[in-house]
Amino acid sequence: MEIQKTIQDLREELNHHNYNYYVLDTPTISDFEFDKKLRQLQELELQNPEFFDEDSPSQRVGGTITKNFATVVHDFRMYSLDNSYSKEDLLDWESRIQKVLGNVPLQYNCELKYDGASISITYEKGKLIRAVTRGDGIQGDDVTNNVKTIKSIPLNLKGIYPDRFDIRGEIILPFEGFEKMNQELIEIGETPYSNPRNTASGSLKLQDSREVAKRPLECLLYFIVGNNLNINTQFEGLEAARSWGFKVPKESKLVNSIEEVFEFINYWDTHRHQLPYETDGVVVKVNNFHQQDELGYTAKSPRWAIAYKFKAEQVTTTLNSISYQVGRTGSITPVANLAPVQLAGTIVKRASLHNADQIAKLDIRVGDTVFVEKGGEIIPKIIGVDISKRNISITPTHYITICPECQTDLIRTEGEANHYCPNFYGCPPQIIGRIQHFISRKAMDIEGLGGETVALLFNNNLVKDYADLYELTVDDILPLERMAQKSAENLVYGVQKSKEVPFERVLFALGIRYVGETVAKKLAKHYKSIEALKNTTLMDLLLVDEIGERIAQSVLEFFNNHENTIIIDRLKQFGVQLEVIEKFNPNATTILAGKTFVVSGVFEKFSRDDLKKAIEDNGGKVGSSISAKTDYVIAGDNMGPAKLEKAKQLKILIISENDFIDLITK
Repeated sequence: MEIQKTIQDLREELNHHNYNYYVLDTPTISDFEFDKKLRQLQELELQNPEFFDEDSPSQRVGGTITKNFATVVHDFRMYSLDNSYSKEDLLDWESRIQKVLGNVPLQYNCELKYDGASISITYEKGKLIRAVTRGDGIQGDDVTNNVKTIKSIPLNLKGIYPDRFDIRGEIILPFEGFEKMNQELIEIGETPYSNPRNTASGSLKLQDSREVAKRPLECLLYFIVGNNLNINTQFEGLEAARSWGFKVPKESKLVNSIEEVFEFINYWDTHRHQLPYETDGVVVKVNNFHQQDELGYTAKSPRWAIAYKFKAEQVTTTLNSISYQVGRTGSITPVANLAPVQLAGTIVKRASLHNADQIAKLDIRVGDTVFVEKGGEIIPKIIGVDISKRNISITPTHYITICPECQTDLIRTEGEANHYCPNFYGCPPQIIGRIQHFISRKAMDIEGLGGETVALLFNNNLVKDYADLYELTVDDILPLERMAQKSAENLVYGVQKSKEVPFERVLFALGIRYVGETVAKKLAKHYKSIEALKNTTLMDLLLVDEIGERIAQSVLEFFNNHENTIIIDRLKQFGVQLEVIEKFNPNATTILAGKTFVVSGVFEKFSRDDLKKAIEDNGGKVGSSISAKTDYVIAGDNMGPAKLEKAKQLKILIISENDFIDLITK
C-alpha cells in the first residue's frame, strides 16, 4: 500500500504542476525537476503494473496507434458562425436580435476568435471520455487518444461539475512552438510547415499519439453544452470551466452594449499581434442562455452569436497566367496563377477570379501586378490591379468560349454570372466531380474511397457514373496503381455499406443543382420517396416550405433527363435507400395534423428539443417564427416579449406546456 500511495502522490503532484504550467502559465517547478519526478513515476508504474491508470500523467506521452479514426455523431451539433466585416454588420445583427427579443436589456460576451482546429470534448462524472473533431458539424472523427496528450486539457476535473457535458474549444499551436518545430525541420533539411493552424489540425489526425505528444499543442475552451448544466449565461459558463481546470482565455469580456463591443474590437485589432497565437477576429455572443434559446439557430449558425473578422491582410504579386476549372455542375471557374507570395501565414500561388464579369470589372490581365487578399476565405482572391505598374504591351483578357476539358461550346444563362459546359455526361471533370460529391462525407460517406481513387476508377473505365460504383469487385480494383488486397476489399465494403445511408442524404448525394443538405431534407420529408419527387409538378414543389422557383425548376430538369432516370433505377436495383424509412413510434398520433406550433421560453417538463419532437410525433409542424400561419404558441418562462406581442397582434392562441400535454392526451 505504501508504493500505491507514493504513486498516487506523484500523480497528484505532477498533475498540479501540469495545471500550473499549461493552464495558469505560472510554473512552480523547473523542467528538470518535473522530468525527474516523471521518470520516477514511470519507473514505479513499470515495476507495479497492477496500479496502472490510463489517466496518469505518464500516459500523456502517447503511444497509442490509431489506423482509422472512427466517425462519431455529436451529441449536440457544432454550428459554424456567421461572419461580419464591419460595425454596420454588427448593428444589423443587433437589430435582428431585438426584433425577436423585444427592447430588453442585452449583455454580450466578447471573445477572441482563435485560428485553430475545433474540438468537442465530452466529460462524464468528471472524466474525459471522448474528443471529436468538428467534421461537418453533425459528426466528426474520434481523436481521443491524440487529444489526451495535450497537457492543457484536464483528464479529470476538479470542483463541482455537471454529470455529463461537452466543452468546445480550439486546438492551437502557439507561435513559439511552431517556430521551434520549423527550425528543427530546417536543420535536418526537411520542408517547414506552412502555418500554425494547418499544423495543429493535421496533428489531430496523426496515427501515432507519441508524435502528437511531441508537438506543443494547446487547447483554448470557449463553450459548454449539455443538459441540466445549472448555468445561466455564457460568462458564468466560462468562469465555471476555469474553476474545473480548463484553460479558458483571459481576454474574454462581459459588456453591456454594442458600443462596448466596438471598444473591445478596436482594442484587439491593435493588440492582437502581441498574443502568443493566431487570432483573426472577435466572437460576440448574447450572454443570457434563455435569450440564446429564444433566438435559436438558422440551418448553419446560431442567431445569438456572430464573428467579427479583422481586416484581411493584403499583398501584391504578379499574375503569371489564368487557368479555367470545370466543376461538377459544369460551372467554369477562372483561377489566377500567381508568383508565390507570403500571405497570412501561408505561401499563396493561386487565387480565385470568380467569373468573367469580375475579370472585366477589374480589367485583370496576365502580367499585371495585382492586390491579393485572404478575407475569411480558404482560397485568396484578387481585389484589384496596380495600374501604375502595368506594362503597355499587356493585352486585355478574353474569357474562354469553349470548355478546356471537352472542347464543347460554353453557355451562359441570362441573369447568371457563370459560364457553363453543357456536356453533362461527356465532360470528364463533371463526371468525376459528381461521383466525388456522391461519396463525400455529408452525402454517402463511403469509407475507403477518396477523390483521387474516383479519378483513377474513371480514367481506367471502371465507372462512368455513381451507380457504377455498386458493380465494382475486388478483382476490378486490384490492378489499379497503389491498390492492395485490403484496400480493394475496404473500398467494395464501403460502397455496399452506403446502402444504409438514409434517403435525405442520398437525395443530396445525387447532385441536383441548388439542392444542398437543408433543401434535400425538406424534399425528403415532404415527398417521402424518389418516385413521388420524380412525378411532382412545378406548382407542388413551390408549395414546399422554402422551395423557390430556381430550385423547383432544377429538380424538374434533373428528373426530365433520361440519363438521370436510368441511373436512379439502377441505384434502386442495387438497394440504395430511395425512400424514407419511417421509424415506428408506438406513441405517435396524427392529432396535431395540419397545425403549426411555435415554441418559446423555458419549460419544466420538456426540453425545447423534446417539445418540438412531441409536436412532430403527433403530426404537427414546428415553425421557427410567428406568422399568420401559426396556430399555437407554446409559451414557457422568459418568453421573448417581441414574440408575445406579435402573437397577441395576430390573435394566435397562446398555450402552456400543460395545455399542450392536454392537447395530445385527449
